[in-house]
Amino acid sequence: MIVKNASLDVVCGYTSKLPEFDVPEIAFAGKSNVGKSSLINGLMNRKSLARTSSSPGKTQTINFYDINGELHFVDLPGYGYAKVSRTEKEKWGRMIERYLRSSKSLKCVFLLVDIRHDPSANDVMMKEWIDAVGLKCAIIATKSDKIKRSQLNKQLSAIRKGLSLPQDAKIFSFSALKKTGKEEILEYIDEVIN
Repeated sequence: MIVKNASLDVVCGYTSKLPEFDVPEIAFAGKSNVGKSSLINGLMNRKSLARTSSSPGKTQTINFYDINGELHFVDLPGYGYAKVSRTEKEKWGRMIERYLRSSKSLKCVFLLVDIRHDPSANDVMMKEWIDAVGLKCAIIATKSDKIKRSQLNKQLSAIRKGLSLPQDAKIFSFSALKKTGKEEILEYIDEVIN
C-alpha cells in the first residue's frame, strides 16, 4: 500500500454522531503516550497531521483520516492517562466502545503497546473489548528503537504472553524514529482491506 494523499476528514467528540463511510476503516488504539500519533504520521508520510504532544492525553476525540480517498485511519483517544478525571476517562471509554460497536466499515483495530513494558491492565481490557466485539486485532509494539536488538524477541514474547495472544496473532515492532516496521504494517493493512 502506498499512501499518496492523507488528510484529516472528520473529528468526533463525545456527543457527535459517528460518521458512516463506504470505505474500509482501520482503527488505532493504545495508552496515552504510546506513540499513536507518531505511528499514524509515519504511515501517512506526514510529520504532524496527527497531533503529537509531549503531554499525554492530547487526543480526546475520534479523528478520521482520509487515505487516498479509499480508506480511513481512525485515531481513537488514548486511555489510561492519570491526570484526567475519572468522569473524563469514562467518557473516552464510552466513546471508544460506541465506535467499536457501531462502525460497519471497521476492518481491523491495531492495539499499540510500548515494547519496553509488559501490557498494562488497560491494554488487556482493550484487547478483551476488541475480542468481545468480534473485531480483527493486530498488535503494534511501539518505540522499538528504545531497546537493544537482542531484547526484541524477549519483549515481543512478554507482550504476547501479557495479552494472551495465540501463536499466530499478528504482532509488529515499530520505530517512529527509524521507520522500522512501517512497510510490514502497510502490507498487512492492504491484506485486511482487500
